[in-house]
Amino acid sequence: MTTSSPGGPEPDLMTDRAHSARAYDYLLGGKDNYAADRAIADAAERAWPAVRLAVRANRAFMTRVARHFAELGVRQFLDVGTGIPTEPNLHQVVQEVAPDARVLYVDNDPIVLAHAAALMNGDPRGRTTYLQADARDPQAILDSPELTGMFDLTQPVALSVIGLLHFLDDETATRLVHTVLDSVPSGSCLALSQITLDLDAETVRGAAAGYAGGGVQTHLRSKEQLHELFLDGLDVLEPGVVVVHRWRPDEGSVMSEVPDAKISVYGVAARKP
Repeated sequence: MTTSSPGGPEPDLMTDRAHSARAYDYLLGGKDNYAADRAIADAAERAWPAVRLAVRANRAFMTRVARHFAELGVRQFLDVGTGIPTEPNLHQVVQEVAPDARVLYVDNDPIVLAHAAALMNGDPRGRTTYLQADARDPQAILDSPELTGMFDLTQPVALSVIGLLHFLDDETATRLVHTVLDSVPSGSCLALSQITLDLDAETVRGAAAGYAGGGVQTHLRSKEQLHELFLDGLDVLEPGVVVVHRWRPDEGSVMSEVPDAKISVYGVAARKP
């Protein structure tokens, strides 16, 4: 296993301002968060009482879709907007299917860098690396030695952007997805999730206002916008764009009875033809 070890001076964790990844960690029940993060998450929860259930459903979608890509034969995984480690992490899921799988995690939150070692404890038959970089500059990610030294871009790559796109404006989000997909071959895959207003606009707008009160802006998109912005020209895998707990749920899942409006997060997987 090859890793990129964090080094240099201690990072500035910016604990005085809210960060979406740390708020997400708090909603998942994690401990790597601060007062500013908890404040926006609590404000969101007051408007959207089921938000903790929604983030757990989003996380579970990540594990299912990553496993599916590995079962399809993909062996290279680029996870942008990784967030704070929460088991099972993506590399644990895919290396259980394919021990030789290669995973590159990308995030710009310094607290993720502080936990990078946990992200890189993978199967020694594969490779797992962490890159501190910004999703707003996808070309820098593609040009990084971490990626070029580990991936063979003549072979399929799975790009996952789970729980990230709703924090990026349309131009930035589409540049991220299309820059990466334009650089990888046929058979490569995309997995994304996105908060939507389609199912319960009043509740989700209230949650977004809670985040905005702490300086974190959200960009909420419809199913039609997901197709227009990200999925044109791709082969969308069944069951298409659905609320995340409806995407190929595990047999006997207790989430089957949860109304879609409570979750209000779309998930989709697609392949490059």
